[in-house]
Amino acid sequence: MASPLKCDICDKPATVHLTQIVNHKVHKVDLCEACAQAKGVTDPSGFSLADLLLKASLNPEPASPTGLRCEQCGFVPEDYKKTGRLGCPHCYEALSGLVGPMLENLHKGTAHTGKVPERALARKELEERLQTLESNLKTAIDAERYEDAAKFRDEIMQVREQAGLPSA
Repeated sequence: MASPLKCDICDKPATVHLTQIVNHKVHKVDLCEACAQAKGVTDPSGFSLADLLLKASLNPEPASPTGLRCEQCGFVPEDYKKTGRLGCPHCYEALSGLVGPMLENLHKGTAHTGKVPERALARKELEERLQTLESNLKTAIDAERYEDAAKFRDEIMQVREQAGLPSA
């Protein structure tokens, strides 16, 4: 009969066995009941398997040759090259030397601006055009340039009709 597994922390017989697969590598942790309770394994709200596996791992990951490493999840550039994904939101800052130039080449910039629906963009342009025309109309009236004011008034009516807005 095989000998029972021992706790990775105190060498008592293990009754709790945890397994996690990260980047195709299997990490196993065996704990006795006392160590499992002390580490919060029995309390789902306070338990972090990742933290426990990182502390109990006998074979830690080698350091990145570039020296870049995410302090939150331990991701290194080599992990990104293997998976094509980052480990957590903090990786964007920690690995910015690697990620920044790639984002600049892939996108129009490095800040996410989102998309605007075409109809909303057209409506915004019409609203801006109306504001400009109304300002020009007021300036023309104040300067007593009534012919210009009439042109601005007519153009405002056209834009309002185009936008489906009631005449003012």
